[in-house]
Amino acid sequence: MSDENSQLIADAIRTVKHPAIDLSLVELGIVRRFSVHGTSVHVEFAWPFQGIPIHDQLILSVKSPVEKLGAQMTFSEDIMSNEERQKFLMLEQMAWRGL
Repeated sequence: MSDENSQLIADAIRTVKHPAIDLSLVELGIVRRFSVHGTSVHVEFAWPFQGIPIHDQLILSVKSPVEKLGAQMTFSEDIMSNEERQKFLMLEQMAWRGL
């Protein structure tokens, strides 16, 4: 995969928005980090709490544009630290738009 395609993938990931919060998953810290290596993309998701009701929807919202660009996505998951969670909750309150 070319550097241009790698950049397209990175841009696609950075622009995926949360369905109820008017911010991207990257801005919210849900996508903690990601790496693009050729046609492979690894995304690290960090959840504010276990049992997020839209967990699968959020993963798919990142996976779909990655695969449309010809890459394969793998992912890992973690729970946010207290500091990350507090930032998420502050941003959620500021940018909430509802479902």
